[in-house]
Amino acid sequence: MSESPARHLALQGASNFRDLGGYPTTDGRTTRWRHIFRSNHLGLLTADDIEIIRALGVRSAFDFRGVEERAAGVCAVSEITVHSLPIEPSVVAALRAELARGALTAPVALELMRESYRNYVRHHTNSFRSLFGHLLEDRAPLVIHCTAGKDRTGFASALILHALGVPDDIIAEDYLLTNRHYRRDATAATDLPEDVRNAIGSVEASYLAAAFEAIGQDYGDLETYLRDGLTIGAAERTALKERYLQA
Repeated sequence: MSESPARHLALQGASNFRDLGGYPTTDGRTTRWRHIFRSNHLGLLTADDIEIIRALGVRSAFDFRGVEERAAGVCAVSEITVHSLPIEPSVVAALRAELARGALTAPVALELMRESYRNYVRHHTNSFRSLFGHLLEDRAPLVIHCTAGKDRTGFASALILHALGVPDDIIAEDYLLTNRHYRRDATAATDLPEDVRNAIGSVEASYLAAAFEAIGQDYGDLETYLRDGLTIGAAERTALKERYLQA
């Protein structure tokens, strides 16, 4: 039996560039390799990185970054069509506000991270709905990313895997792979205490759980959120599986 492709691609100018393929689903199928990738931003790719991404055949990128983030790191691969699905970052500004008040601690930072995930559901469902519309129309291979490729991208990836029927424990494992593969920007938010930077520079299960709790509060359950929030009905679900699963 042939070996599976590498899940993580070690690029020089990007980190956390990973394949969502190879995961088993509850109906006995597997997510297709080399169809959906997740990453941090693509603005610092080296020439060698660009050749790797070209060889993968990536033609579409779905970018959750806000306006200033996008301007600071334009996609370096000319063949890729970038679709902006903006979710403006809010955590660092909130942390600095707490720092100015003298109230910033690591537990406060953790709760602000969890609140940002709740807000993905409360205030930004339209961006994730647009993503699924593209997944049903754009041809793979494609990449989903934000700045770090861990929070906005992490929630989006969890939604995709759930829609495809991947079990929750595997979705959680994929989400936490960020802590192995993400290279933090040592120059970012240096005015914040180290333990706070550690909290925002990694992921933990409670962040993703906070988003799912918000889904439960607002929609009842995740299946209802997919149907009513993201407009992924039975026909769309079948189409997604046909496109992104293999026997």
